[in-house]
Formats: sequence, structure tokens, C-alpha cells
Amino acid sequence: MKAATKEQGISCGTLVVDAQRRLLLCHVTGTGKWDIPKGMQDAGESLLEAAMRELREETGLVFAPERFVEIGRVEYRRDKALHLFRVDAGDELPTLDHLVCHSFFPHHVTGKPTPETDGFRWATRAEAARLCWPRMAERLMALEW
Repeated sequence: MKAATKEQGISCGTLVVDAQRRLLLCHVTGTGKWDIPKGMQDAGESLLEAAMRELREETGLVFAPERFVEIGRVEYRRDKALHLFRVDAGDELPTLDHLVCHSFFPHHVTGKPTPETDGFRWATRAEAARLCWPRMAERLMALEW
């Protein structure tokens, strides 16, 4: 694992894994791709606080801090490091119908607030490799989950 440089921002994310070893993915609004819940660390936030906030904002999920297992920092992009945690959800989430994104951005055409994510699914390793952007898929495939 590589440390972030001063020029890099840090994106914190959580791998939520169910009892069947599937990964929770969020559909990225306006794209054909899926991603893990993640986002940039805010000033004054710990890595865990940032990962927990991003998970809550993008899915509505809240887990106790002690359930987050630190995976660590992985090389991601030249301008951004990726620091990951994992939560084993077991059979706690038999359906994802209750998940909702609380994080919005202005729509590129209308300017209206638009949720960052607009769908949720469980994905096997093979599905995640196909559904995520290539760089993220490569990082996910290199990890045990």
C-alpha cells in the first residue's frame, strides 16, 4: 500500500459485503457504471469518519464504527488516493429497497439537485469486474472480499 502525496486528495470508501460474499454497488447517476460508496475526506475528518459519512450519504446505511475493518490505502489515481474499509453485513440486508442517496450535485443541463447514486445492487466478483469503471474494477479484483 502506498501513502498519498501532499498533492493527492483522499477518497474514503467502504466495501459492504453480504453473507454470499457479494459487494454492495451503487449506480452512478447519468452513467452506465456502478461504484462502491466513497468520496473525498473533508478537513478535520478521520479516514473512518469520512468512509462512514460517505456510506451514509450515498446509501443511507449506518453501521457502528467498530464494524468497519480497515483495508488501508490503495493506489488509485495520480491525483487521488483511495482508503478503504470493509463491513460484513451478513444477512442484515436481504433487500436494498430501503437504500437512498442523500448526496446531490447540480444536474449538468437543468441545474436541479440530482442524487449522486440512483440504484443499488449486490454484485459477485465477476459482476463487479464488469460493472465498475476499469480502474476501480482492477483495484477491487486485487482485494479479498
